[in-house]
Amino acid sequence: MFSAGTDTTFTTLEWTLSELIKHPPAMKKLQQEATIIAEGRSTILEQDLEKMQYLKAVVKESMRLHTPVPLIPRETTEGVELMGYDIPVGTQVLVNVWAIGRDPTVWEDSNKFRPERFLDNSTEYKSLHYDWLPFGAGRRGCPGIQFATTIIELALANMVHKFDFELPNGVKNEDIDMSETYGITVHKKSSLITGGCESAILVVAHKRY
Repeated sequence: MFSAGTDTTFTTLEWTLSELIKHPPAMKKLQQEATIIAEGRSTILEQDLEKMQYLKAVVKESMRLHTPVPLIPRETTEGVELMGYDIPVGTQVLVNVWAIGRDPTVWEDSNKFRPERFLDNSTEYKSLHYDWLPFGAGRRGCPGIQFATTIIELALANMVHKFDFELPNGVKNEDIDMSETYGITVHKKSSLITGGCESAILVVAHKRY
């Protein structure tokens, strides 16, 4: 449980920061929101999060594109026919949450990072329409949803509020490798801010506050 709670949180933060650095207008918009909400303070507090609608949209859009856990296992409690296939009772099935989040029949420009799609949108982290399942669904959905979203939003809000992020000389936004590694958790193939591999990009952070 502790491993799941920390690994997926870190993964989501790295993916989200990568998308923001790759899309400067979104980064600037989020920083502007943080500056307004902070009202001169150097730190974003937990009680500020409810007022940060663009922050929530950014995190949701990142988790739509980069769902930390791509496959969710379930077991049938009774036999069922689905799309012409007979699935016996006791069959383990894998719900492809990654594919659901990128389904072009549900999401316009499904492979593009567009946080605005979640503004003025009633879609929550536990969608009742099953069009977006970053934390699973039903009684067996992730029990740590409130803890995880609070930590992610609070950490991200303070990072973008306190720092400006800059790519090294000669590195362009499009050079950021957004490839994935496959496993129980979907990590970035190339780390964004550590030098653990040849393709890693060491991002420069300048303190703002």
